Amino acid sequence: MVSLPVRDPSTDELLTPANAALLVIDYQPVQVKSIRSMDQDRLVRNIVRVARIAVAYGLPMVVSTVNVATGRNAPTIEPLQKVIGDLEQIDRTSINAWEDADFVAAVKATGRKKLLLTALWTEACLTFPALDAMREGFEVYPIVDAVGGTSVEAHEAGLARVAQAGAQPVSWVQLICELQRDWNRAATRDDFTSILFEHGEPPD
Repeated sequence: MVSLPVRDPSTDELLTPANAALLVIDYQPVQVKSIRSMDQDRLVRNIVRVARIAVAYGLPMVVSTVNVATGRNAPTIEPLQKVIGDLEQIDRTSINAWEDADFVAAVKATGRKKLLLTALWTEACLTFPALDAMREGFEVYPIVDAVGGTSVEAHEAGLARVAQAGAQPVSWVQLICELQRDWNRAATRDDFTSILFEHGEPPD
């Protein structure tokens, strides 16, 4: 029972803490309340888990909101804000975050080519930047159970469109297992267990 040597985390084809970044787009009260493709409470639990994963594994995070500065929308939801802390958030007016210069610059500044993408709604705020990012040579990984749309059909159509364009859908459980990869990686083992089996319960 001897693990093979750890592959180069920067060039590994799988997701690693050294080659991926997390993008979090528009997890604001109005958007959450409009989700119909999945249970809203479960959506919030899952995006919080994803953010905790990013913190535990040291992934760069780019967080964006829409229309907070204009007064038309409220800031990031509190449970997610607690995990993000004082990380600077990029506010925009564009529906497509990839049409905001500050957002694109922040993504490129991470130096990562594998983008873990979460956004509300799937059919717009996830789909549009996903397509644009892939056109610029990024690999996009939508986290399918931490995103949502205004209907089941809209959510599924958005995911299908980006998958057909080359995106690689993942779940939050798949993500944390892919980053951890080996129980012998002691530095993150406790966080892995805590997030995966919160309150001693299996993932929902």
